[in-house]
Amino acid sequence: MKKFFLLLTLLIFTSGTFFAQVQTDTTSYKLPFEVLISASRILTPLKSLPFATSVITNDIMNVSLNKTIAPDEAFKLTPGVKVDNQADGNRVHLSIRGQGILSERGIRGIKFMLDGIPLNDPAGFTPDLYDVDWATVKNIEVLRGPSASLFGGSASGGIVNITTFDGPDKPLGARVSTVLGSYNFWKSLGEFGGTADNINYRVSLSRTMGDGYRVHTKYWTNNFYGKMTYTPSPLIKITPVMYYTESYSENAEGLNLEQVSEDPTQPNPDAVPKNEYIYTQRFTTGASADIGINENNKILLNGFVRRTGYKESVPSSVISRTYVTPGASAQYILTLNGNNVKHTISAGTDLQFQSINETKRANLGGGVEDYSSLLSNQDIWQSGAGLFLTYRLDFLEKWSATLSTRYDNIHYELTDNFKVPRDLSDTRNYEKPTFKIGLSYTPADNINLFANIGQGFVAPAVEELANNPSPLIYGGFNKDLTYATSLGGEIGIRGDLHGNSFYYEATLFYLSTKNDFDRFRIPGRPLETFYRNTDSLGNALSSNRYGAELYFRYSPSSKIEFQAAYTYSNFKYSVNTPERIIMDDETIVKYIKDGNFLPNSPEHQLYADLQYNITSRLYAGFSGEVYSRSYIDGANIEAESVPGFALFNARIGYNFTICNYDYDAYIFAKNIFGRKWIAFTEPDPGGNSYQPGSPFEIFAGLSIKL
Repeated sequence: MKKFFLLLTLLIFTSGTFFAQVQTDTTSYKLPFEVLISASRILTPLKSLPFATSVITNDIMNVSLNKTIAPDEAFKLTPGVKVDNQADGNRVHLSIRGQGILSERGIRGIKFMLDGIPLNDPAGFTPDLYDVDWATVKNIEVLRGPSASLFGGSASGGIVNITTFDGPDKPLGARVSTVLGSYNFWKSLGEFGGTADNINYRVSLSRTMGDGYRVHTKYWTNNFYGKMTYTPSPLIKITPVMYYTESYSENAEGLNLEQVSEDPTQPNPDAVPKNEYIYTQRFTTGASADIGINENNKILLNGFVRRTGYKESVPSSVISRTYVTPGASAQYILTLNGNNVKHTISAGTDLQFQSINETKRANLGGGVEDYSSLLSNQDIWQSGAGLFLTYRLDFLEKWSATLSTRYDNIHYELTDNFKVPRDLSDTRNYEKPTFKIGLSYTPADNINLFANIGQGFVAPAVEELANNPSPLIYGGFNKDLTYATSLGGEIGIRGDLHGNSFYYEATLFYLSTKNDFDRFRIPGRPLETFYRNTDSLGNALSSNRYGAELYFRYSPSSKIEFQAAYTYSNFKYSVNTPERIIMDDETIVKYIKDGNFLPNSPEHQLYADLQYNITSRLYAGFSGEVYSRSYIDGANIEAESVPGFALFNARIGYNFTICNYDYDAYIFAKNIFGRKWIAFTEPDPGGNSYQPGSPFEIFAGLSIKL
């Protein structure tokens, strides 16, 4: 408590020193009910969209973007989305309605688009979000719920469409910013851009680094991003992008409960001597085009190529991979207008490929590879092809119906370069048609009712398929894996009241899944994670999930703004017979039972934020986040569960102008009461499933527009 009052006194004093600066009027952004959403592949007003959708604008992100390095800050006020920051850096675990909750690394079954370029691989796996510099993001569209009919296996759990800022509307402008904080955190960003005739451009470069709260959690990231928008005519818009990312993060791994109690900052005993880390180097270039033939005919195109170098040091080995990922999509949109009826028909295809060269060598300690011991040497080829058709009907002025259907084929080929003494070369093919149908009713200009039902489809990713659970053989495919499916529906309401001062969205959803990906280990290969989606008798590992999502934003005056996002999640296993959790230590016996909760899935999740605009320049804010109890695995043992917790944050900021340059200064304090909490748990069959979160942290930032 003393820390909090000391901080508050400091903030008030600091703001007073700026108060004498010249003030100008600012306006608080209000979420427009007429905002157009493109994540559904047909540009649709939010009030007519029959899917649960959140629009995260830059001003919403400003209430929680303190470090601007990871999506856990950006998605705080998005219901249905859970983001776990594993090491207080930019390596996170993200899920929507529990989809992807059982993956160890990366993001499964959620489509990510960055300025029109997909971040997923052909199977729908997104290894990380390091390419996104969150300080440069203008807005994010989050379409929640199974949407495989729109983007295939990439969208089994939802769609996240990220758009960065354009350059300023003048020949040349620039911005520099710096954030400093606890645990030697530092980030600097510089960007410039402008507009000349029909060309707009923006270039940014940033460097991030920090030690992290725990031992062996140092990280750093370099980001370069270039974007240009070329509009040769009102009907044509072409957007080429180019970005480069280099990222390194040490991995302290999880602790058991005894270790957490002894010292939450300590790493797992294997982490330091084996020097566990992840290093990624990636370059992407691509372009998207919006070509209007006339007001009723449009073509959307995009193409890209991405090259990734990846190295990971784990206790048993050092894994090196080189990825080359090209892709393209084409979509045609036809609009036909009649008397009180509007038909919108869209058809297209998505094509994506990926080649991977992988080697695995024994870890001699310290992350040093044993070049005399090549455990695996294999090439993997992936291809993903999807054909889709979407039809939207607007009728009777207040009604809108949407139907989308799609066929996907995901193909894998593995070439074992060892050949002798054994050849593990193999192929796998996964294909499935999917659909989604939705209905929207707008009885008044400020209220919308919607309902839909849709399917999800997730093929195994390389992370899962190329981990062969053989006690003696490294390499090859996991022959027991199949694809996961889901069927879900939702009903909801959204609208605004009192002249747009109160905006809300409430959704009820249900989701039934089959062949969920689950993690396990085997005694012969300790500390390695493998995957399955059927039990020992060949039955599907399934679940039944239902819940509620609520978001509202209330601004009774220009000085006060209150936002809150609440999620109720009831995610439970549906299994025919109790299924044993396979662990390194065979003496530990635990079972997944029918009706048990899924891991890392608290029933209640709440984030609320209050901002008070003291003047048109000076603001202060207070926020809190609350999570209920969750379990580390499907056995749901109370003694191993993570207690619920509540964290509180405070901030103050000031905007001012000196010599025609605009400044934005702020101080942000996180977990101001120093609460002990667990930031991330995972269904780790080794029992080391707890990653403690950091106590009190403080950050100070300054941004200058030139």
